[in-house]
Amino acid sequence: MQESQLRAKLEVCCRKGADKVEITMTEAAMKMMAARTEGKQGIFKLKYDTDDCGCAVNGVAMLWFVDEAEKKDMEAVTNGPRVLVEKAKEIFFDEKMIIDYVEKTGCFQLKSRNQYFNPCMSLVDMTDGQAEE
Repeated sequence: MQESQLRAKLEVCCRKGADKVEITMTEAAMKMMAARTEGKQGIFKLKYDTDDCGCAVNGVAMLWFVDEAEKKDMEAVTNGPRVLVEKAKEIFFDEKMIIDYVEKTGCFQLKSRNQYFNPCMSLVDMTDGQAEE
């Protein structure tokens, strides 16, 4: 097989499932998300934060509340409120994930059938340029 054919196959493989992230939110998560953003306008965003993590492939999944979507964002399919995901960081997440809230720890969790992305995830308010947990 020629190099150009291999590249074409790789591109098709990499596009498979692209542009589709499904997030199921538990009732507890939706209730706490609503309570923490009550009276505010914005959109939830799964952020793969690499600041101070060493390199671009080491990061932490975070839940942000932002004013609006950016061009680089895509919208996940959810059973609740809108959630954005940075298209370039989609590779770090599974196609199907769950956002839960654990009252005992006071944390959100991002997980899939295969792994925990962040077992103690804060909701960070990034609206109006403010960062509040």
